[in-house]
Amino acid sequence: MKELSFSEALSLYLDAPLEELRSMADAARYSHIPQKRVSWQIDRNVNITNACISGCRFCNFHCKPVEKEKIFITTIDQYRSKIAEMRRLGGDQLLLQGGLHPELDIVYYENLFRELKSMEPSLKLNALGPPEIAFISRISGISIEETLRRLHEAGLDTLPGAGAEILSDRVRKVISPGKPTAKEWCRVMEVVHKMGIGTTATMVYGHIESMEERMVHLFTIRDLQSRRPEGTPGFRAFISWPMQLKGTRLAVMMGERGLQLPRVECGWSEEEEFLRTMAISRLVLHNISHIQASWLTVGMETGLKSLHYGADDMGSIMIEENVVSAAGISNTITAEEMDRAIREAGFEPWLRRQDYSPIYTDILRSQAIS
Repeated sequence: MKELSFSEALSLYLDAPLEELRSMADAARYSHIPQKRVSWQIDRNVNITNACISGCRFCNFHCKPVEKEKIFITTIDQYRSKIAEMRRLGGDQLLLQGGLHPELDIVYYENLFRELKSMEPSLKLNALGPPEIAFISRISGISIEETLRRLHEAGLDTLPGAGAEILSDRVRKVISPGKPTAKEWCRVMEVVHKMGIGTTATMVYGHIESMEERMVHLFTIRDLQSRRPEGTPGFRAFISWPMQLKGTRLAVMMGERGLQLPRVECGWSEEEEFLRTMAISRLVLHNISHIQASWLTVGMETGLKSLHYGADDMGSIMIEENVVSAAGISNTITAEEMDRAIREAGFEPWLRRQDYSPIYTDILRSQAIS
């Protein structure tokens, strides 16, 4: 399939019949992943701290640094307990995300990563994200390059694509005024890719952005991937999901300004918007192998449906999740339920590592999980 232009992609996204989009995205998916298989993962999301200066209007989880009585920083004993539970469930990776805590500098994270690796040498750390990296760099008075080098030497294995939201400074100034600009987010990813460290890319849609800004986001990710050094993984996967607005300051602000969700203006249901977004992501991001279905926010039924709209990965069973659930979403699943759901959708499930290497293809026949 030829590379789509911006106008072609936007026209397909907005105007193509859903079945046409499905057919195109499904064909593109099988050109990347010829087998009728779907990957998934067991890892644990641990929030390092809830203190954050970013001021994101969509986040009910964070606390301002002055709210001393509400702030936590996860302790080593808590990590030990969380890791032990994850191991019992068959996982080997922590997804470490934290707020932008003004007192946690590069030395703190170096010490934390070394402590976790000494505790569990085989543990994989998929940690932080471009906003945290840029913030740690700034408060530590060192470059992005040095920040990433030191963290990698301390135990960082991969970098998640957190904090992208929509890569438009107009949008970011409103919804997350304390986070790095779109250019700064991309700068961190370029440095990571040059180091040969694998990453993912994300998009959180369905708030104040325009449809054109969504497409700019996808093309920015595609262009970043095209510039990665040859032989490096760059973005291994792309994940997008609808923003959860319930009870957030952003929802209040949108109501006060009379702003409609983009899907309302298009006449789409939430499910159609998700499936269209999955499909156009697969078609635009021809240079990224994996498209992940974020079932956590849309539910398992819709997540499984997206496997016919370009997605080939169901992400994690999410042993622990705090940020999305703070906005009113609480979907959970066990390893056995994930395996069964993928089979019932007509695919072969295979358990993977963060780098998409298989652990084993049939969890129910393995002894890793009792």
